Amino acid sequence: MLQLYAAIWRVSSGRQIFLILLSLAVAALAAAPLEFQRDIVNHLTEKNVDEGRLILLCAGMMGVIVLSLALKWVLGFRAGTLGEDVIRLIRQRLLARAIDVDETGEDLRKGTMTTAISAEAEELGKFAGGAFSDPVVQIGTLISVIGYISSTQPGLGIIALSMIVPQIIIVLASQRKVNVYVAERVRILRSATDHLTVDKIEEVTQDVHDQFDAIYETRRSMFLWKLSTKFLLSVINGAGTVGVLMLGGWLVLKGDTDIGTVVAATSGLSRLQGPTSFLISFYRQVSANRIKYELLQELFGPDREKYRQARP
Repeated sequence: MLQLYAAIWRVSSGRQIFLILLSLAVAALAAAPLEFQRDIVNHLTEKNVDEGRLILLCAGMMGVIVLSLALKWVLGFRAGTLGEDVIRLIRQRLLARAIDVDETGEDLRKGTMTTAISAEAEELGKFAGGAFSDPVVQIGTLISVIGYISSTQPGLGIIALSMIVPQIIIVLASQRKVNVYVAERVRILRSATDHLTVDKIEEVTQDVHDQFDAIYETRRSMFLWKLSTKFLLSVINGAGTVGVLMLGGWLVLKGDTDIGTVVAATSGLSRLQGPTSFLISFYRQVSANRIKYELLQELFGPDREKYRQARP
C-alpha cells in the first residue's frame, strides 16, 4: 500500500496538498449544521418563541450547508480532473512500454497490455484522484461529528464511537479474502484476453469459456463476502440508532438533557453512516488497487524506473 501511495504522491504531490486542505475545510464544517439544528429544536420548545431568532438560526444553518456543498463541489471537480490526468499518464507510460517491447522483441502478450491500458489504468487513475483527500474528508467528518455529540452528551458519544470500532474489525477481517479474489479475477481476465488475440481463435474457444466460468465463480464468491459484511454493518448501524434513541429518551425523561441534543445526536448518527460506509468501501478500493498496481508493475519489467520519468 505504501508503494502505491508513494507512486501517486510522486506524480501529483502539489495538487494533492491543495485537495487535502480543501478536505480539512469540509470536515471542519461537518458538525456545524447539527449545532444549528439543536438550537432550532430547543428554541421551538421554549414558551416564548422569537420568530426573528428562528429565521436567523435557519439562515445560518443554510449558509453553512451551502458553503460546505460549494467546497465539496470544488473538491470533487479537482479530484476528478486529477484522476483523469493520472489515467492519461498511466496510458502514456504503458504505450511507451508497448513500443519498447515491440522494438526489442520481448515476450509480452498483446491481450494483457490491451486490458491494462483500457481497464486497469482507468480504475487505478480514478482512485489516484481522491487517494488522499477522500479519506481526509471522511475521517475528519467522523472526528468532527463524534466530537460534537460527545461534547453535548458523553453517553451518546460513546454509543456513536462503539458503532465504528466493530465495523472496522469486520471489514479488516473480510477484506483479506476479497483481495485474493480480486487478484485471481485480474489474472484470469488477462489470460482470457490473451487467448482472444491468437490467429485461430476457434481452437481456444473452450479454454476461453472455462476462464469466463472461472471469472463468474470468483465474482460470485466476492459477492457472498461483501454482502454478508454489509448485512452485519447495517445491523450495527441500526442498533446504534436504537441505542441513542433509548438512552437519549431516558435522559430527557430524567431531565439530564434536552430534546434538541437527542435530535442532533440522531441526525449525527445518520451523518456517521455515510463516512463509515465510504471508508469501508475506500479501504476495499485501496486493497484492490494495491493489487492492480503490483500487477501493472509486472508489465514494465526490470526497467520500470525508466518509465517513471517525464511524460513521453
